[in-house]
Amino acid sequence: MKVTVLGAAGGIGQALSLLLKTQLPAGTDLALFDIAPVTPGVAVDLSHIPTAVSVKGYGQDGLTDALQGADIVLIPAGVPRKPGMDRSDLFNMNAGIIRNLVENIADTCPKALIGIITNPVNTTVAIAAEVLKQKGVYDKNRLFGVTTLDVIRAETFVAELKGKNPAEITVPVIGGHSGTTILPLLSQVEGVEFSQEEVESLTHRIQNAGTEVVEAKAGGGSATLSMGQAAARFCFSLARAIQGEDVIEYAYVENDGGDADYFAQAVRLNKDGVVEILPYGELSAFEEKSKTDMLDGLKKDIQMGVDFVQG
Repeated sequence: MKVTVLGAAGGIGQALSLLLKTQLPAGTDLALFDIAPVTPGVAVDLSHIPTAVSVKGYGQDGLTDALQGADIVLIPAGVPRKPGMDRSDLFNMNAGIIRNLVENIADTCPKALIGIITNPVNTTVAIAAEVLKQKGVYDKNRLFGVTTLDVIRAETFVAELKGKNPAEITVPVIGGHSGTTILPLLSQVEGVEFSQEEVESLTHRIQNAGTEVVEAKAGGGSATLSMGQAAARFCFSLARAIQGEDVIEYAYVENDGGDADYFAQAVRLNKDGVVEILPYGELSAFEEKSKTDMLDGLKKDIQMGVDFVQG
């Protein structure tokens, strides 16, 4: 199996690459690409870690080689959020980066499972899909927006509040991957009861956790370490699915006739990507209203991505 990380020298990319080097199945090839001059050094640094995962770094001219034969491509490339920026401010910078990288994936490894991490995910996934369609290689079952960070934050915050082990908490998180489009289904967390006040404050905290990190880093970056862990967790799910396991994971995927053209919810995975989009069950009145209120914004985010490529 070959896993390629595009944007491997950045804050998310380095954290992600470290986790992949130490935890991917033995025999995996890990390819690290970035335009930053430090990339070959990041690969050499990781290559000194004693695991049976081979790692190779590729600089600016090595994108095609990095992608050749890739089974999984993860894209954290792009500009991070800074204080005072919302995810739409990132759009102008990151849209072009995603378009260029996905064009190269379409040409070099069109059958790869693609995980988009670059924000704003609500929009960048639509950009990736439109590029793949233009290239005639789009397969909706192989393209994912990685929303795992929302899931791990929800697990962490619920466990903290209720004094539980986070490993024993499962929180479905549906919708999109920014602000109010992130909808944790707290009514479906087993073995835990919440007051209405707790539901509202927890939901708000999960939706705004990215801003919590941006502000705490005081201009020094956004969520890189937790995002690296979340992306690694998603990658391990894809790797297990490629190896024949039946895996259920949350991701932002094309959703025929669902709430929006792209929507995050539980999906069943196999070696070809999504085999089934699982229903998210009955929502509480609070969740139903939250979903209704955010759908217009989510649809606008998606349309912005479509217009960027078609425009």
